[in-house]
Amino acid sequence: MNKEIRELEPKALWNNFADLNAVPRGSKKEEKVIQFMVDFGKKLNLETIVDPVGNVIIKKPASKGMENRKPVVMQGHLDMVHQKNADTNFDFDTEGIKMKIEDGWVRADGTTLGADNGLGVAAIMSVLESSNIKHPPLEALFTIDEETGMTGAMGLQAGYLDGEILLNLDTEEDDEIDIGCAGGIDITVKNVYHEVHTPTNSVGFSISVTGLNGGHSGMDIHKGLGNANKIMNRLLYESQDFIRISEINGGSLRNAIPRESFAIISVYNAKKNTFLKKINNVITEIKQELNTVDPNLEILITETDAPKKVMTTISQITLLNAIYAAHNGVYRMSNDMEDLVETSNNIARVIVKDEEITILCLTRSSVETSKFDLANALKATFELGGYQVTLSGSYPGWKPNVNSQILNVLTETYEKLFHSKAAVVACHAGLECGILGTNYPDMDMISFGPTIQGAHSPDEKANIKSAQKFWKYLLEILEHIPTKN
Repeated sequence: MNKEIRELEPKALWNNFADLNAVPRGSKKEEKVIQFMVDFGKKLNLETIVDPVGNVIIKKPASKGMENRKPVVMQGHLDMVHQKNADTNFDFDTEGIKMKIEDGWVRADGTTLGADNGLGVAAIMSVLESSNIKHPPLEALFTIDEETGMTGAMGLQAGYLDGEILLNLDTEEDDEIDIGCAGGIDITVKNVYHEVHTPTNSVGFSISVTGLNGGHSGMDIHKGLGNANKIMNRLLYESQDFIRISEINGGSLRNAIPRESFAIISVYNAKKNTFLKKINNVITEIKQELNTVDPNLEILITETDAPKKVMTTISQITLLNAIYAAHNGVYRMSNDMEDLVETSNNIARVIVKDEEITILCLTRSSVETSKFDLANALKATFELGGYQVTLSGSYPGWKPNVNSQILNVLTETYEKLFHSKAAVVACHAGLECGILGTNYPDMDMISFGPTIQGAHSPDEKANIKSAQKFWKYLLEILEHIPTKN
């Protein structure tokens, strides 16, 4: 399947993307892709550095006649989100992504594609290996672990980079230029509970919530998409008079809106029919509410053997109340930029098993005070139920600079090439620019990229024509970098 991808134009970009996608590169499992990038830089006889946290930096002198231009850092992240459909048999740790072309888009076969941020990385690789692209002095910065903690960007120390301008190639709409982004903080909720033997004369049921679109917990949070964890909790909450919970397993990664959730419960035989009537009414309500945005939602109730053990009644009540009360979705819209989500939360993961409860959230905001306001609201909600709450991995947002010199270059170049104006925006995703700016405060930063849809889900796809547009735009930008002061 990947052979036809290599025939797409521009071939350099798509061939490097195919090479990159052949390497397993999940967040916090980047050893293979780090070595891949080191080998790439050394093969080109370019100065190649791996910093203490695993970021790879490759330096290339300016092309002839461009020596007096400002040095540029081209930046992308090496890791990708690992998500697959429940019925897809695929091992992310050992297999390369299987790609295909459908209706003008490149997508993967039942898994995430890795275009976020693989296309940006592939573009940088293509510039590094080229002998005929005009460019200023270049430093390619390939960071690690962007998707699950920003530890690469946070760990990059001052002194490694000399660039005055940073081009972050991690934006997902080709008619947008990003000048700001949200920061984030991880919320981890833990508790223990006691199990008791399942009451006699009970029957078991498995509940599955599948078929949701899911998506990026920042870029897609405003769309009103279904959250499998909240849906499952609503089903259990509404039928709690008839059930006892044995297990819950919902969601996956913090930065992905959860698409699936599964639960095992017991129901008294005498209440089985009442339970089924009640829960089927709730299912009908939820499907009607989400029909526009999640028409493929499927909720199945299957009778099984009764589980051996279940939660105590008080533990069950506390759990369902806490998740019901916890905010999910948009918390506040920006007062300063139209249609920008300022603050949000994603209830990403819920695990109830073997007398342990784990709930994982990712709270995002472009305003630090608002980020901690929501984080504290969630903390208070769970602590009222006796849960232990840890706030960790906080990283700052990126404050927009409307007077940026490189912004002027990008807006003018876009209008010249495409005869229309690009939208200058801030996004609700967690770009690395704000973090990198802490150790490189004088660096002029901008973000742009090709059109990618469905990032962080198996529906992820990259537009072929947009990739060509992005490549043309990037080369023109590099040729028109301002001269040194």
